[in-house]
Order: sequence, then structure tokens, then C-alpha cells
Amino acid sequence: MPSSSHSARSRTRDRNNVLGRPEFMSLNQPCSGGGGGGGGSSCSSSASSRRPPQIKTQASQSSDEPGAADGTAASSSSGSSSSSASSSNISTSSSIRGDKDATGRRGDPGRMPEEDCMQLNPSFRGIAMNALLAIDISLSKRTGVCAHAASSWGGCRSMVALLELTGYGITWVVGTVVCLTRSNTLAGQEVLVNLLLALLLDVLTVAGVQRLVKRRGPWEMTPGFLDYVSMDMYSFPAAHASRAAMVSKFLLSHLVLAVPLRVLLVLWAFLVGVSRVMLGKHHLTDMVCGFAMGLLHFSLMENVWLSSGTCQTIISIGTFSWSPFS
Repeated sequence: MPSSSHSARSRTRDRNNVLGRPEFMSLNQPCSGGGGGGGGSSCSSSASSRRPPQIKTQASQSSDEPGAADGTAASSSSGSSSSSASSSNISTSSSIRGDKDATGRRGDPGRMPEEDCMQLNPSFRGIAMNALLAIDISLSKRTGVCAHAASSWGGCRSMVALLELTGYGITWVVGTVVCLTRSNTLAGQEVLVNLLLALLLDVLTVAGVQRLVKRRGPWEMTPGFLDYVSMDMYSFPAAHASRAAMVSKFLLSHLVLAVPLRVLLVLWAFLVGVSRVMLGKHHLTDMVCGFAMGLLHFSLMENVWLSSGTCQTIISIGTFSWSPFS
């Protein structure tokens, strides 16, 4: 009996010592302030003091030291309550700030953002542009009857490609230089020098616009060798159409030709522009804009027309026979 009672008392003492540790003392404290936010903060402080395993370990180690249990428990409970209170304040302020930011972005909860309204209710101009682009692509693909050998007009592909060859910029530049070296009249040299400058202006301007727009053709074809040489690697605007319109207008204005030749010259310019569409390398709008740009180049060259004396100076510089003291 004495031994059993002694063991019972020792177990009771051990249990009381365990319950007197700091991690269990917070469980014995009641939640103060039943209403409002006080009770919630004290209960959350006790819960937060129980969560981190690091605080438990430090508190249990300090409770084993004599004479420091009460001070450690008080400091840990006060520190945990202050940290929980600060965390709750931070969360509350952040939620309020988030609500303010969301309200500032939304403005009126009943209204939708402007970009969403534009996407759901596009303007008439956007609808018209998209419709015209869709029609342009559809008609251009239907017109590309010589785009491949298996196309509906695949047998005429070689003839259309030969017609396309007459509209390359490198072809006209080389041909103009050859004619200039063989010309013996001042009037002929004046016309050929201005034509050469107009060709260079057309090639560089169209290449620059194509680099800016970078529109692909309707069939996404890889540019050929002559396309790279002539800097005609993109679709908009059609360089062949621009060059054909400029050359035909230039020759019609400065050469005396019979009526059949004038009709053939206009027909050639039109067929050169259409040939690129038939081969699937340009859209219809590219061809139309190319014709307009060619006429613009012609008008610009007419305004800056070089005189015969200036042309002779340019020829002398080109042939390395120019002397500034002559």
C-alpha cells in the first residue's frame, strides 16, 4: 500500500509539472473579451504560440532551468500576443489597401474595363477593315491560279513567270545602263539618266515600305534569287506593279510612240502587276497600292527633273572623265 500510494503521488506530481510548462499554461488561460475582436486576438495569440515548433522547443528548454519558468512564460505569451496582433493589423491594412486598389482600378463595379468593351463591342471601322482584309485574302487566293504546278492554270506558269521577269527592278536598271552607254544624243541621255534615277527611287522606296509593313503573300512563298537582288521580299506594296506603272507613264510622257505601242505599253504594265497575283506572291490590294505608288514616283521625278547639263555631269562622274576645272 505505501508503495502504491507513493507511485500515485509521484504520477500526480509529474502530471502537475507537465501542465505547469509554458506551452500548456496558455491552454489553461480563458479567452478574454467575449465580444468584438479582443477574444479573437487572444485566442489567435494562443493558437499562434502553439503552432511554431521552434517556440515550443525554446520554451521547454528554458522551463527546465530553475527560477526562469515564470519569466519565460510571461515573455513568450506577451511576445506571441504582440506578434499575432501586429500580423492581424498588417493583414487588415493589406486587405483594405487591396479593396481600395481594386476599387480604383474598376471605378464603378457595374462598368466593364474599356478594353473589354472594345473587344466585345468593336467599332464599325474595325469591322469594316477586318471584312475588307478577309475579302482581299479570299479573292487573292482565288486569283492565284498559277501559284503551283498543280493549280488550275499550272500549265501557263512558265509564261506568266516570263512576264513577271520583265518587271524586276534589276532588269530595268541593267537595261537602262546599257542603253545609256550606247546613246549618242543629249536628249536621249537626259531621258535615260532621269529614268535611271526614277528606277532607283522606286526600288529603294518600295523596299523601305515593305520592310516596315512586312506583309506576307497569300500563299506564304519563299522569295527567289531575283527577289532578294531587287529587295522585293514582302507583299505590300507590289514592287512589280509600282515599277511597271512608273516606267509606262514615264515612257508615254517622254517618247513619241504610235497608238498601238501606247496601248501595248499600258497593257504590259497591267499584266505585269496581275502576273504577281496569279503566281500567288501578292494580294490584290498590294497590286493596287503598287500602281498608285508608281504614279506617285513618276510625279515626284517630274518635279525634280534633271537638266541636260546636270545629266552630262553625272555621266562624266560615272565614267571617271569629269574634271571640276573644265
